[in-house]
Amino acid sequence: MKIPKGWKLEENELVRTFRFKDFKEAFGFMSDVANVAEEMNHHPNWSNVYFTVVVRLSTHDKGGVTEKDVKLAEEMNRLAAK
Repeated sequence: MKIPKGWKLEENELVRTFRFKDFKEAFGFMSDVANVAEEMNHHPNWSNVYFTVVVRLSTHDKGGVTEKDVKLAEEMNRLAAK
């Protein structure tokens, strides 16, 4: 399994910190991701403080990272680059 650009593997999770211009941009990103995650039925573990969004992805019922996590990470990369 290839880890998407900008992500790292930590404790059986894909982890990435996204930084945006301001809170509005960070929250917009989270809203866009929420729509994709809901369609995939695969929801991130994340936090947001002002312009920073920290994401941790894993498939809990599989005990670690799966292709579902990789696909969501790739989609998050695409949305962050908009």
